[in-house]
Amino acid sequence: MLKKVLLLTSILLLVSCGSKRSTLSGKKVRTKELVSKEQYRADLRKKEEHKQAKTTEYKRVTSNSDQSQVLDATSSVVVTTDLIQNYILTYKGIAQDNMVNHGIPASITLAQGVLESGSGQGTLSRNANNHFGIKCHKGWEGPSVRHTDDAPDECFRKYDSPAESYRDHSMFLVGRSRYSDLFTLPKDDYKGWARGLKKAGYATDPKYADKLISLIERYSLSDYDKEMMDIMGLQSGVYEDTYVETQPVIPQTKVTTSSKKSHVVKKGDTLYSISKKYNMTVSELQKMNKMSGTALSIGQILKIK
Repeated sequence: MLKKVLLLTSILLLVSCGSKRSTLSGKKVRTKELVSKEQYRADLRKKEEHKQAKTTEYKRVTSNSDQSQVLDATSSVVVTTDLIQNYILTYKGIAQDNMVNHGIPASITLAQGVLESGSGQGTLSRNANNHFGIKCHKGWEGPSVRHTDDAPDECFRKYDSPAESYRDHSMFLVGRSRYSDLFTLPKDDYKGWARGLKKAGYATDPKYADKLISLIERYSLSDYDKEMMDIMGLQSGVYEDTYVETQPVIPQTKVTTSSKKSHVVKKGDTLYSISKKYNMTVSELQKMNKMSGTALSIGQILKIK
């Protein structure tokens, strides 16, 4: 009888232990399931937060804030204020030289350079040193590259250096009659120049002039015009040191210059640039030619030393 009681007790104990283990095992499975779901939700939250952070950063970078700006005339790029300022400091000297030699305000040249080249970060400026988006056009015999702008795979000019691009930009404006009205504007009338460029068809962007004006005012580029106007002896708002397009161009080949006694004024000449060429001062040129101002006409013959 005792043996039967012991056997029955043992069986009951085994059944009880098995039931507990089963219960514990079930709890463990459910706990793992709960942990897995919580982890999954946490991962989702992290992904969503990361996505929102990227969206916020994109909006910050691509906004016209003090930290960055979108430049999209020829190559759409996002650049920082520091990049724009460094670009201006790098090329302001070349722009000012071109203002003296070719009559184009330094502010306009710099603003176009910043916009068209994406402050030197655009595809054309990096691959072809083309800082002004100048296309090949009829008669271009220099190297070129293909770039999609208004149409796919358009032909753009390629240069050996940015300085060459800056010089060609000046010659491009000086040498085309559709831009001739610009050279009747005062050198400090950057708004007139910006609107004139758009009107003459330099760019198809309807906001092109506004973008140039905005860059000039935001980065005080007109200060570089004033510096050169002081050197050239020009008064603000007065048309003096530009060129009269209606007068005939007299080729230099018709004038004997071997003795260096005269100089024929050509498009792009200023009294300052002529004086530098012949190692004279502006006042000496004016006195020798009985000039009271600095206005020049294409084809005009000046006496020199």
